[in-house]
Amino acid sequence: MSIIGIIRIALKSLTRNKTRTFLTMLGIIIGVAAVITMLAIGEGAKKVVDDQISSMGTNVIMVTSNFTNTQNTARQAAGSGNTLEEEDVDAIRNSVDGVLFTSPVYNTFGQLKYGNSNWRGRVMGVDVDYFQIRDLSMESGDTFYASDVESGTKVCVIGKTVADNLFAGIDPVGKVIRIRNIPFTVRGVLRSKGASASGMDQDDIVLAPFTTTSTRLMGHRWRFLTIFVSAESKERIPLVQEDILNLLQNRHRGTTADDFSVSSQTDIAEAASTVSDTMTILLASIAGISLLVGGIGIMNIMLVSVTERIKEIGIRMAVGAGKRDVLLQFIIEAVTISIFGGLIGILLGVTAAELLGKYMEWSINITAWSVFLSVGFSMLIGIFFGWYPARKAANLNLIDALRYE
Repeated sequence: MSIIGIIRIALKSLTRNKTRTFLTMLGIIIGVAAVITMLAIGEGAKKVVDDQISSMGTNVIMVTSNFTNTQNTARQAAGSGNTLEEEDVDAIRNSVDGVLFTSPVYNTFGQLKYGNSNWRGRVMGVDVDYFQIRDLSMESGDTFYASDVESGTKVCVIGKTVADNLFAGIDPVGKVIRIRNIPFTVRGVLRSKGASASGMDQDDIVLAPFTTTSTRLMGHRWRFLTIFVSAESKERIPLVQEDILNLLQNRHRGTTADDFSVSSQTDIAEAASTVSDTMTILLASIAGISLLVGGIGIMNIMLVSVTERIKEIGIRMAVGAGKRDVLLQFIIEAVTISIFGGLIGILLGVTAAELLGKYMEWSINITAWSVFLSVGFSMLIGIFFGWYPARKAANLNLIDALRYE
């Protein structure tokens, strides 16, 4: 018998009892829908983290000093402190190959005032290269200049959150705000960056020349420096990290690699990706159990179908159908159930994912590979769990089948 003829018989058998066929599909429908929805949630979370890490800037390397106050005091007394210095920034810029931009960064917090408006925000003292390193652009106004850094001018650039809280409905550019009661002229407002990978609001920030910040806003005791570096390319980051670490150990006597931390956004991205991948696999595995249960349901119903149709199988074999024909018929029935169940599951899964994204405000990312994976897996389940009932039907004894009541 031809394949087309076998397919026609298989489809006729399925449509003969539509309710049972649909109930058999139900496990596959729920399983495929669950897999697509769970993978969409996992991939959406991963995309959010990737976007947040990308917002940090281009090929960013962060250099910090690992120390405690006690160790720092003892080492400074011995002349071998391992705190970073502004001279280290120039050394990295001039001595390390593959470095595009460098900037010292001083972090502090302070009360911000404009008129009757108050806001407590983060203040960062940076060099002009910091705007290039972090890929910061202006929504209005302009950045400060190298001449402002050299002269320690009291100017600043503010983030969107600060602008909204201090200047509701007012253009901040050119206005004077007070940071710890020290007047700073606002040169510009940064374009919004949103939340960072750690959940910190990247728009709740004030950037000022590091020379001004370190002398006007910070006492010497709390003047702890971080260095931001931008590498020429992503591929050069590991080499640049190693060269920076070696340079710092040579510049600071008595230190080891453990005294400094030279991390990159690539390190953060890899750690975040590992967590996201683990979560996605976990969600997909949980949803995959539904597919497995659906496959078992197919096998159970197909076994019942074989038992109900023993006499029909015997008649078909008596008029010339071979074992191969019977085997293919039942496998095709199982695969058809899986494919149609998979297609309905795709529609249900995509709809469920879109609704979750809309009403729960979750980030959802439906990928083509997750759809193909679900359908492919459902087809394999149909073949796998349909094989045993089909083989049982094909191996029926002709005489016993004809005599079966």
